[in-house]
Amino acid sequence: MALSGKKVAQFDIKSDCDVFHELWKTNPHHIPTLSPTTYQNCQTLEGEAGTVGCVLLWHYFHDGKDSVVKTLIEEIDEAKKSITFKALDGSDILEFYKTFVVHVHVDTHGSDNLVTWTIEYEKLNPNVPDPDTLLEFFKKVTKDIEAHHLKN
Repeated sequence: MALSGKKVAQFDIKSDCDVFHELWKTNPHHIPTLSPTTYQNCQTLEGEAGTVGCVLLWHYFHDGKDSVVKTLIEEIDEAKKSITFKALDGSDILEFYKTFVVHVHVDTHGSDNLVTWTIEYEKLNPNVPDPDTLLEFFKKVTKDIEAHHLKN
């Protein structure tokens, strides 16, 4: 059984892709307000939101428990409208995975607006499950943000 893997999920949204991208890039502290059943808090620990090198601390609810993840904004690609977050030491997720990187990318194909979540990971051992439930988590977050933007 392979310890390294990659999971990808893509979701159609009716809201504006640019707004979604800007939210994750420059205003991540607003996400708990938009998806309160998933994220409880987001704090900037180092650097400035919207810049590579920024460290964020996220409090979230997943798989029936409160969790914490500290992330580094590793890459921002404005042309592709993508952001890469890497889990850092002190993150609950690293109890199971040696490395854990999340890419969020938005794109427009004709009249379709798409959000793509990609998780790249390396398990600590073969008994650790693939992070499929986190893709469901990101789907919920995406749909919550979409619903908020469509209301306003």
